[in-house]
Amino acid sequence: MASLSIRPAAVAGMFYPGSAAGLAAEVRNFLANAQAANAPAPKALIVPHAGYVYSGAVAASAYACLAAARAAIRRVILLGPTHRVAIRGLALPAAAAFDTPLGRVPVDLELEKILLALPQVQQSEAAHAEEHSLEVQLPFLQIALDNFSVLPLAIGMASTEEVAEALECVWGGPETLIVISSDLSHYHPYAEAQQLDHETARQILALQALANHEQACGATPVNGLLLCARRRGLQAQLLDLRNSGDTAGDRSRVVGYGAFSFKEAAAYEH
Repeated sequence: MASLSIRPAAVAGMFYPGSAAGLAAEVRNFLANAQAANAPAPKALIVPHAGYVYSGAVAASAYACLAAARAAIRRVILLGPTHRVAIRGLALPAAAAFDTPLGRVPVDLELEKILLALPQVQQSEAAHAEEHSLEVQLPFLQIALDNFSVLPLAIGMASTEEVAEALECVWGGPETLIVISSDLSHYHPYAEAQQLDHETARQILALQALANHEQACGATPVNGLLLCARRRGLQAQLLDLRNSGDTAGDRSRVVGYGAFSFKEAAAYEH
């Protein structure tokens, strides 16, 4: 029997610490400093994907929401935009697991089979090989959750409906969490970026589709989630909204970061 293909960590030591001890300590520190969120846990999150020094604290505000469900969530559907390889549609990895310094995360091969039946979904080792938007979420998930599998989807040129259809196929119940990996505006002066990102946040909270990738590099998967959220009556909450000028960069050209949670309406009735 052939050994399983493993996707090795590509940006360890660059986007986040390369040692297990250093990485675990940094993630735990971010989570400890994040504001505690009200239970129950969300169905979906939008989380930034820059280097941890820039966006780690914002990401932690999303993952801190999972504390009440750390044992219940067993699957994570993870969508992020491709930055290095242009593809059409949605790409699953040609791997059975993803490695990080904290260990190995199995890919949910059963869910993968379901999605591969869709015409817009393919397998692409190249799309995942160097992609950071998905990888940087894994250490946070490894610390925030107990045992889980992941379904990583690299999103290229796709319609909102194509993304939403894929999400609906694997939506699941409370055992399934959806994570959309996206930064917000890129390389504007600080004050301009604040205005742009506040408008983007307003649209996300209203479940209104984003107009373009200038608002968010992950606008395609974000819009797919927003369409599902409208159909399913999810309610969005803003957890954190900052940019690199607030965290670890200068303010002449900044990147925006937002963290959002989405809960089913029934969750607000308790």
